[in-house]
Amino acid sequence: MKLRRRQPRLVNRLILVTIGAVVLRIIAPSPTLTWVLGGIVLLTLGVLVADRLRPFRFHIGADGLDLRVAGLNRLVPWAEIDAVILDQPAAGGSGSRSPSLLMVPATGSAIDPPLTGRSPVDNRPALTLLDLDRIQQPADEVAAALARFGGSRFADVRQPGRAGFDEPLFEVALRGYNTNQVDELVQRCEDALASGRASQRHEVKAELDRARGDLLLGLRGYDRRQVDRYLERVSVELASWDDEGIKPA
Repeated sequence: MKLRRRQPRLVNRLILVTIGAVVLRIIAPSPTLTWVLGGIVLLTLGVLVADRLRPFRFHIGADGLDLRVAGLNRLVPWAEIDAVILDQPAAGGSGSRSPSLLMVPATGSAIDPPLTGRSPVDNRPALTLLDLDRIQQPADEVAAALARFGGSRFADVRQPGRAGFDEPLFEVALRGYNTNQVDELVQRCEDALASGRASQRHEVKAELDRARGDLLLGLRGYDRRQVDRYLERVSVELASWDDEGIKPA
């Protein structure tokens, strides 16, 4: 999966800065002020253009993460990665915070950049890769790709906490999944997540992975894309931790 960076709206931002400069020029006409405001406009334009042209690469695949972010410019094999964590701390007084990706290197890896972040799981040093508000793809799609290729190395610990998921609200659509079958499967998963027992979680995950390929279709049922996304997240959560919060081998 290739992530694409969300491009800043250069024209709109430059227009706002220019309008502000013109207003100030009218309020306080001065040759010196004119040069200062012109410099501010040019500086803003330079910063925005530099941000747009800055190299970026983030590919998620079977071989690992092919990166040009956070001081890395190479393919980082999965063998060099101990954990990739999708985190989104709870909103504080200043509003919601965007999801971010962190990576905990494996022992002996050749990852050079300073590990200035901390894993929200076990507080180990981690490298902050990127904030997902700068990415075009939704966080759930990124999570699904990391779960598919990273396996148990990936953990989705977005708030609310791991004690469970918000109850899903699936839309009813034509040619959707059988509602009774999905409801029963979701309930089994939620019970396993709330149990705190690794054996039950792993057993239900195996059942879930088998059932996902055999869900029945009806003339009217739950929207298939919504259900698939939800069950993908639940499968990752069921596989990620044992009773003590440590990844299974």
